[in-house]
Amino acid sequence: MKLGLVELRRKPLRFAIAGSSLVLLSVLLLFLGGLLDGLFIGSTGLLRSQPGELVVYSSDAKDSLIRSRIDPEVRAKVEAVPGVSATGGIGVALVGGQLPDKTDLVNLSVTAFQLPVSSMPSDVSLAPDQALADRSLQAFGVDVGDTLLVGSAKTPITVTGWVSDTDYLQQGGFFVQPDTWREVLADSRPDSNLPPDTFQGLTVKLDSGADATTVADAIDAATGGATSTLTKSEAVQALPGIKEQNSTFSAIIYVTLFVAGLVVALFFALLTLERIGLYSVLKAIGASSRQIFGGVVIQAVIVALVSFVIGGVLMWLLTLVLPAEIPVAMEPARAVQIAVGLVVMSALGAAVSLRRVVRVDPASAIG
Repeated sequence: MKLGLVELRRKPLRFAIAGSSLVLLSVLLLFLGGLLDGLFIGSTGLLRSQPGELVVYSSDAKDSLIRSRIDPEVRAKVEAVPGVSATGGIGVALVGGQLPDKTDLVNLSVTAFQLPVSSMPSDVSLAPDQALADRSLQAFGVDVGDTLLVGSAKTPITVTGWVSDTDYLQQGGFFVQPDTWREVLADSRPDSNLPPDTFQGLTVKLDSGADATTVADAIDAATGGATSTLTKSEAVQALPGIKEQNSTFSAIIYVTLFVAGLVVALFFALLTLERIGLYSVLKAIGASSRQIFGGVVIQAVIVALVSFVIGGVLMWLLTLVLPAEIPVAMEPARAVQIAVGLVVMSALGAAVSLRRVVRVDPASAIG
């Protein structure tokens, strides 16, 4: 193992081919992981930030907030279910917003709320012409104090503060009073006009110790099947394209990790072939196959780690020049997952040289 470290220190260029290949693969893996996380965060923030444990839709909405309708009568039945502590109406209108002195539209998810989301103060108060904007909209030029012309009627709404991680279906969160939301919805989607006190969905907070699944079933039973109640995680997974998106990107990431393993396997197979004579001498003076193989594996692991660090720096520089429309957002857990996967696949790739190392004959060093 020490011999492997010495070789890495004294002849680093010998590993340049494998290292440069792994750097490129690391950039690709980090970009794919960042894109996966960015798409997930930008589509699900609104639901993940809700204070309740359950989300209630109308049963005919197919678990879609936009198609759902919850009237006061149904809401009263939900609130009467044992285990329900509080409910809050929510609703969204996916519209465009125009910044002052600009012609380009910003994609907004105009959101009505009654219970503050996690990034809001508990005593938040908004006037009818005010909104809290998600910080993701800063990348599109939105700032506190700006008055956006929202929806088809170009309703003027002024940004008075920020929220974070509240985007919905890749459109920036824009939180307003329920009456303001209904106005924007009626102007932009006349067929979706809703009467007062009617929301698209409900977020439900539970009593301490209440089981979410049990209460969800009780809600649907109490409303006579008029509702479809999901846990927050189930509601996130029910969003269109989320499951398919995760499975597709995950498959691409796994295939890329497999390619990384093949690259390392090919490189160390060739390197082992070149060093057969050296391994024969080492065995002749008492080195074991385990010691030699340990040096090969440690070399592969170090090359993979250094390549990942360099790839991470390149990926960070790439994010600085990517347009805001490309939703790349690397989560620390994703970066760790990729780093571990790269190291493991590199170690497994180096392991293909084990058979050749074990079969090295010390007598060949003498002969």
